[in-house]
Amino acid sequence: MVATGFSSFDTMVDKANRLLKEIEEVYGWPKERRKQSYAALRAVLHHLRDRLPVDEAVQFGAQLPTLLRGVYYDGWRPAHTPVKMNSEEFLRRVRADFPYAIEGDTEQLVRTVLQALERHVSEGEWNDLKARLPSSLASVIP
Repeated sequence: MVATGFSSFDTMVDKANRLLKEIEEVYGWPKERRKQSYAALRAVLHHLRDRLPVDEAVQFGAQLPTLLRGVYYDGWRPAHTPVKMNSEEFLRRVRADFPYAIEGDTEQLVRTVLQALERHVSEGEWNDLKARLPSSLASVIP
């Protein structure tokens, strides 16, 4: 756990680190590769957010750990959403924003990130998220 001297900040950092660690464990990445797990999480969050209708994007964002909520909303332009994209386009955009080599394909990376996220969001919100996406894209959501 990181010690900032302010317990609320420590908790936020700890929750974010736990989620990143869940991604790293699937790939066998050591903590020294934390930038990779962060880049994967950020790319998936941003393109998922951009595909959702504004109201659903906000509801989903409210469920994220506080520190990750900032990552999720960084650079968001609600007036330009939702961006229409099928699963192929979604995966292409995630891959373009993830500058690291990975074992497996982009779909596996997206599923890994989403499985980690699913453990930090209520079941009801997760089901709403899946229901609001087109079926071609919902197929990559665990």
